[in-house]
Amino acid sequence: MAKPFNILVIGPSWVGDMVMAQSLFSVLKQQHPGCRIDVLAPAWSLQLLQRMPQVHQAIAMPFGHGQFDLPGRVRIGRGLRNHQYDQALVLPNSWKSALIPFFAGIPKRTGYIGEMRWGLLNDARKLDKSRLTMTVQRFVALADPGILEYPFPRLAISPAQQQAVAAKFAVNNDAKILALCPGAEYGPAKRWPSEHFAAVASHMHQHGWQVWLLGSDKDKPVAEQIDSLSGQVCRNFSGSTNLAEAVDLMSLADVVVSNDSGLMHVAAALDKKLIALYGSSDPGFTPPLHQDAEIITLKLACSPCFKRECPLGHTRCLTDIAPERVIAAIPT
Repeated sequence: MAKPFNILVIGPSWVGDMVMAQSLFSVLKQQHPGCRIDVLAPAWSLQLLQRMPQVHQAIAMPFGHGQFDLPGRVRIGRGLRNHQYDQALVLPNSWKSALIPFFAGIPKRTGYIGEMRWGLLNDARKLDKSRLTMTVQRFVALADPGILEYPFPRLAISPAQQQAVAAKFAVNNDAKILALCPGAEYGPAKRWPSEHFAAVASHMHQHGWQVWLLGSDKDKPVAEQIDSLSGQVCRNFSGSTNLAEAVDLMSLADVVVSNDSGLMHVAAALDKKLIALYGSSDPGFTPPLHQDAEIITLKLACSPCFKRECPLGHTRCLTDIAPERVIAAIPT
């Protein structure tokens, strides 16, 4: 029996980017039927990768964000040699991210030049940002520079996983579920105001909906504020779940309203009715990959600025998106 084509992907460090990377995995499967795709990525992402059928094995990267540790990267690379990978694809642009495939002795090491990675990569590509305007296009082009169409990410959640998370958190589907994702890791210039989220929560609760707040531990303060402003009508899961549980809970929702965040991309990959709110970021660069996602952005002259905090001090790109506009977008 012939050995399958073995691929190692060095994964990105953000939830949204990891979701978008699934489009690359799907293209690789089309190119190399029967191939095995392993993904070396931060430990938090392993449960997300387990919900991508294209991934054979998710391997935890033991280094923190920004940590170099050359001896550790040499050790991991040499430890991967027995996997006999045929190709590595390096998604981050940093120099250090290309070290492990090099020390693993992988014959073909593909990635963008990034931080001048000549030698570490022997299939180094120059990124044409004017042609590849979206993050997902840049990922997919590493497999096939000429590809024009690509499959959207689709996370696979089993009924057993849904039942398990529903039982653990004692939730039910007696009423429709609106999931609100008020966090944004990058900064406040990507966050719709708490009082706007609260107005949507209060309105939908009055119309018989359950309202859930999803997010990480960092999102807990803003989620608590939204719940308070709405009159405690929300079920606040922020900081109470791991990423896999948040994903599985979201799979039970009917509608998701989200800032431009990792959970926004998760919602799109779960085939949810999604209303995505954009302020300082660009929906043309990292849009939700779903044909029916509704993007709300005001397209002010000052946006997208890509800043963590509004340089003008008013964040009108978000504050001027009225709750009524979002409510009108929610199918009843």
